[in-house]
Amino acid sequence: MSEVGVGGEPLAAVSGWQPGRHEGPDAEQFEAMVTELRRALDAIAESRPPTDVLSELTAQLGAIADRLAPHRVGERGRPFGHLMVDGRGQTMVPKLIVDAWTHDEVTARVTFTSYFLGGGGAAHGGAIPLVFDEVLGRLANTEREPRSRTAYLHVDFRSIARIGAELVMHARFDREEGRKRFLSATLHDGDALVAEAHGLFVALRPGQP
Repeated sequence: MSEVGVGGEPLAAVSGWQPGRHEGPDAEQFEAMVTELRRALDAIAESRPPTDVLSELTAQLGAIADRLAPHRVGERGRPFGHLMVDGRGQTMVPKLIVDAWTHDEVTARVTFTSYFLGGGGAAHGGAIPLVFDEVLGRLANTEREPRSRTAYLHVDFRSIARIGAELVMHARFDREEGRKRFLSATLHDGDALVAEAHGLFVALRPGQP
């Protein structure tokens, strides 16, 4: 079954690196909505609203969930996480801006906003492996069949990932051994190494989800 996007349009392969590409006007509006959602999540993380504001916002969030309920679709029909734009139209990981990509290498920029704060002005330690897995997973499947899944991801933390700082990630496809695909990446804040990762992705067997 082919993947279907907003408004019934076909979705491009999730593994592609094509920032700025849309699948029709509904996809553009969905991206705009996700941008506002990111802004709202940061505002929630940064604020301490009084009780009356909390009650009002709780009701509004409930109304949004109720409004969306009739439009639920299966996984392959959801634009969330599938749009070919920076961040793929989802909020699970910070927005990624891909500057360069080839079959074997990717360079991207990422900024951890307040929503990803762990403490002391640093991004939560669990958010950094998420970004590595996002980039390495997509690179592992770029123009490669069959698709693969993460077998392991080893992350070494070298310095804090500062909230609000633009960080640069370099990722590369190192080698392939049978069904095993080995990749690595680094994350830098200027000249400072923030973290580095090594991952193994294993190609799926026929019939594996």
